[in-house]
Amino acid sequence: MHHALWQSVLGEIELSVSHATFTTWFKNTELVDQNESGVVIAVPNIFAKKQFEIKFNDQIKGVLAKNGVTPKQITYTIITNGKKTRVSRETTPSSILADDLLPTSLHTGSTSTRNTQTAQVGGLNPRYTFDNFIVGSSNDLAYTASQAIAANPGVKYNPLYLYGGVGLGKTHLMQAIGNEIVKNQPDTRVVYISSETFVNEFLDHIRFKKKGFSDKYRNVDVLIVDDMQFIAGKEKTQEEFFHTFNHLHQNNKQIIISSDKPPKSIPTLTERLRSRFEMGMTIDVQMPDFETRCAILKAKASLSGVELGQETVEYLANNIKTNVRELEGALNQLLAYAEMRGISPDISTAEGLLGNVRHSRPQHITSKQIIERTAKHFQLQVDEVCGSKRDKHIVVPRQIAMYLLRSELHLSFPKIAGELGRKDHTTAIHSVEKIEKAIKLDFLIREQVASIREKLYA
Repeated sequence: MHHALWQSVLGEIELSVSHATFTTWFKNTELVDQNESGVVIAVPNIFAKKQFEIKFNDQIKGVLAKNGVTPKQITYTIITNGKKTRVSRETTPSSILADDLLPTSLHTGSTSTRNTQTAQVGGLNPRYTFDNFIVGSSNDLAYTASQAIAANPGVKYNPLYLYGGVGLGKTHLMQAIGNEIVKNQPDTRVVYISSETFVNEFLDHIRFKKKGFSDKYRNVDVLIVDDMQFIAGKEKTQEEFFHTFNHLHQNNKQIIISSDKPPKSIPTLTERLRSRFEMGMTIDVQMPDFETRCAILKAKASLSGVELGQETVEYLANNIKTNVRELEGALNQLLAYAEMRGISPDISTAEGLLGNVRHSRPQHITSKQIIERTAKHFQLQVDEVCGSKRDKHIVVPRQIAMYLLRSELHLSFPKIAGELGRKDHTTAIHSVEKIEKAIKLDFLIREQVASIREKLYA
């Protein structure tokens, strides 16, 4: 009976709120009790509880009344560890255990299962899940492959090799795979480490003759290694990892690796290890596009019980283009600053704060600075970049300069052509389109553009 009533309530609410609002707040709720004193509604976490108390309580009361239920009081319950902890509307957030701050999906079903997982899992952070990973065009392939691996570890895409810049979500995805596998198969032995940890433990194994090093990483079902680039140049360590890799792969154990570069771009990686890394699925994780950055900001703000205005979201998404980590950092500073001052985290607050955060960056980048920086990056003279020579080592930097003039200064194509000494603006159109495509497909081009852009704002 409770279920039927709540489904009717949800059905009506879904028609009156946005899809994002319904999915974020209402989808994982449940009516768990109804009596003379009121109704009890289960919500996933403290953030949802606060949102329902402040924003949705009157709406729920109204819809319940339409369905013939007029409760004296609505009580919210936070679901944790498979149990429902009753939390009345008068309960303050400080009275909630810190563990309750985790969303439901991050907890295990029971205490015994949770202990089993703790015994079998090394290094995983339960906060990293597929549910709280925002998918966009920059990471959809990596996300799809990760889900396939989580469903059938060791069967396909083995190894999975994710590469890309810092703060783009590689660690989140890899740990989400591990957490999902353990959730579905609690007895699975999953180990997450950084390659730096592997190197240090191997050195301790050699120096102090510590035993058990090889067994530790070979007797697992899933091995997740972050930042593999740190193993480069360390021949003995690479040899040990090569044998570990072979042992796991031959036994159909899943291997997941991340790095800041593709295997072929790590110069001091041994050829036999490089070939092992390339034998599975190698996927590039890129900076999220504008729409995805907006979605990330909205999702993160919602977790804090704040609904940002679209103007504020777009301002942040437009101004933070380096990585997701900096994007979240800017959002956290905005929310903390607004709460501390008792003001709204609106666009004017964001503009003032972001201006202070990024005060070291020049207020205005000029066409001349972009062309000079591009020329310097490729060890060319400015007159070569702006000249008429068609040598490949000059043409590509010239096209990159045109792309940056468009992306950073939003110049018109005739203006871009003029800045680079070209008469026909169709050359600028072709160049910008070519680099836009190359950034998606060519790691080297993307790395060069990112490096020039970073130095422009350094």
